Amino acid sequence: MFEIVDVSGSAFERGRQHGETARSQVERSLANYAHLFEFCGISWDEAQQRAVAHRDAIGRLDADLLEEIDGIAAGSGRKAGEILALNARTEILPPTYLGKPGAPSGECTAIAVRAAASAIGTSLLAQNWDWLGSQREALILLRVPEGDRPGFLTLTEAGMLAKIGMNTLGFGICLNILRSVSDGRQPGVPVHVFLRALLGCRTVGDAIELAGKLTFAASSNVLCADVRGDAASLEISPLGVRVVQGTGATLCHTNHSIAEGTEGWQLELADNLSTVPRLERARTRAAGLAMLGIEDVKALLRDESEGFLSICRRPDPSLPEEGRIGTVASALMDLAHAAIHVAPDIP
Repeated sequence: MFEIVDVSGSAFERGRQHGETARSQVERSLANYAHLFEFCGISWDEAQQRAVAHRDAIGRLDADLLEEIDGIAAGSGRKAGEILALNARTEILPPTYLGKPGAPSGECTAIAVRAAASAIGTSLLAQNWDWLGSQREALILLRVPEGDRPGFLTLTEAGMLAKIGMNTLGFGICLNILRSVSDGRQPGVPVHVFLRALLGCRTVGDAIELAGKLTFAASSNVLCADVRGDAASLEISPLGVRVVQGTGATLCHTNHSIAEGTEGWQLELADNLSTVPRLERARTRAAGLAMLGIEDVKALLRDESEGFLSICRRPDPSLPEEGRIGTVASALMDLAHAAIHVAPDIP
C-alpha cells in the first residue's frame, strides 16, 4: 500500500512534514518529471522557469498553498522552484504532447454514482489513474486533519498538493487530463493546486462557484460528487469553465471534452488515444446494472476488454518507455462513510 503521510500545523509546517516524511517519493517525482520534460524538449531548468509564471495565480487563490509548497521544498531538501514545477507539471507539458510519437497515449477513466443508483444508498466516486508506471513509486496518501478548514485524504504524487481525494464534509474529486487549443498561452492556477483548493468545498455547487472565479493555464476535467448525491464534471480551460451535470444515475468522463459549448476547444485527438471507446465502455457497463455497489464499480475499473486501450490499462511493451501508459492506481470513494478503497497497482 502507498505510505500514509499525516501532516498538521501551519501551512509551512504541513509542507515541511510532507517533504521530510516522503523525501524518497518526492525524489522519484522530480526524477520522473525531469525525464518527461526532457522527452518533450524542456530542460529541468526551463521547467522551473516556466513554473514561476503561475506563482502569482496560486498566491491570489490562497497564499497558504505557496507556503506549503515552500515547506515541501524545505522538508525534502530541494529548491522551491522544483516543487513548484511539480505542482505545475500539467501546465508545463506542451499541449500537443499526447500526440507526440511515443508519448502517453491516453489517461484516466472516472465515474460518479449518484445515491439513487447506488446499491448502498450513498454516492460513490471512483477512477483509474493511468500514467507512466514509474510514477507509482512516487504516490502517497496525504492526510490532513480538520482545523479551521475541512480535513481531507488525497492520493497524490509526492511533492504535489493534491490529486484524487475526499474531505471530511463528504465531498470528493477525481481528475482527467484534457488538452485544448489555448493551453500554455497564459499563466493561471495549476490544476493540481485547484484540486487542493476544491478539498475545502462542501458541495458540488461550491466547486462550480470556485472554478468560475479562476483563470487556468491548462485544461483538465474534475469529476466531483458530494454526500448529498450531486455530481458534476468541471471541464476547465484557459477558455473558461464548462459544467456537465446530466440527469442520469451515473456520470462518466475520460480524456476529451463532452460539455456543450466547447466546440473548437479540443485539440485534435491522436489516433492512439483511447478516450472515446473508454468512455463508451464505462457508460455501457454502468447502464447495464440497475444499481451499482462498491464491487460493481471495482469490476468496471478492472475491465480489460479492449486490450492495451481498456479502462484497466496494462502498458504496451511495444511502445517506447515514455509511452507505456498503464493504470498506476485505482481509487473508489464512499462519500457518506468517509472511506477510500485503493488498489495500489493495476487493479
